[in-house]
Amino acid sequence: MKDALPSFDDIRDAAARIAPYAHITPVLRSTRLDALTGAELHFKGEHLQRGGAFKFRGACNAVWSLTDEQAARGVVTHSSGNHGNALALAAATRGIAAHVVVPEGAVRTKLEAIEHAGAILHRCAATQAAREAKCADVQRETGAELVHPYADTRVMAGQGTLVLELLQQSAGLDALITPVGGGGLASGAAIAAHGIDPALTLFGAEPLGADDAHRSLRQGSRVTTVVPDTVCDGLRALIGERNLDALREHQVDVITVSDAETIAAMQLLWSELKQVVEVSSATVLAAILQQPQRFAGRRIGVVLTGGNVDLGALPW
Repeated sequence: MKDALPSFDDIRDAAARIAPYAHITPVLRSTRLDALTGAELHFKGEHLQRGGAFKFRGACNAVWSLTDEQAARGVVTHSSGNHGNALALAAATRGIAAHVVVPEGAVRTKLEAIEHAGAILHRCAATQAAREAKCADVQRETGAELVHPYADTRVMAGQGTLVLELLQQSAGLDALITPVGGGGLASGAAIAAHGIDPALTLFGAEPLGADDAHRSLRQGSRVTTVVPDTVCDGLRALIGERNLDALREHQVDVITVSDAETIAAMQLLWSELKQVVEVSSATVLAAILQQPQRFAGRRIGVVLTGGNVDLGALPW
């Protein structure tokens, strides 16, 4: 099943599959941010991945998992930006067509990147239902293979590969934190992390205005009534059902952060790391700064997910 959870072996296989195409991204350090948080922070720079986001890993694994017959019909997805760009870039490595359904109001620079990567854009209303309906239309018309942004085993496995790298680059980590949106990264990362070190403490950072994962974990069942209201455009998707299962199984502790906290953390990342990272990436530092007592003295892997910023519309 495409929406089943990947195994640790699936993630290791994905790492081998994408190795010819994906970048090994660096781990960045900052003595100033360590001092501010009282923790030892190891920032995994996925904003320096191909396409400017970790999403290339999952998209690339999905594309290269296809049979030749499937690949010939192309791929399709719906995306507010980074996954669509990643799928277009991944499809180009195999020379196949990529169709991307994009909602109204998506970040302009991300749409431009998707087009530049060679995808065919299909526009729809800014609702989950409209995205899925348009995707189904494109599938019927083209026969393209759906590569869901987060509820796809191949995508989750690909995202988990960044943790395999991180734990080789920074030995002795005792905690890991990732942003949480639809949950493709958070679930793949949890499976990879505990496949290597079952004792690793796992955290997620989620916008307060899109806190469905946090609510779902507290309530014990998936909450689907949250209407996202956050500047974190990459984290507005509702958590997938299987993705939520992974967070629950691996005891991922999701911390919610306000947009104000996230924007302040984004400014710190720009000024202290000297890196252009997007606002969704900054949720992880915002969570650590909000609850320093939970992170003090720890060696923490901190995943910076993307760097596709509209410089003409900065959140501050």
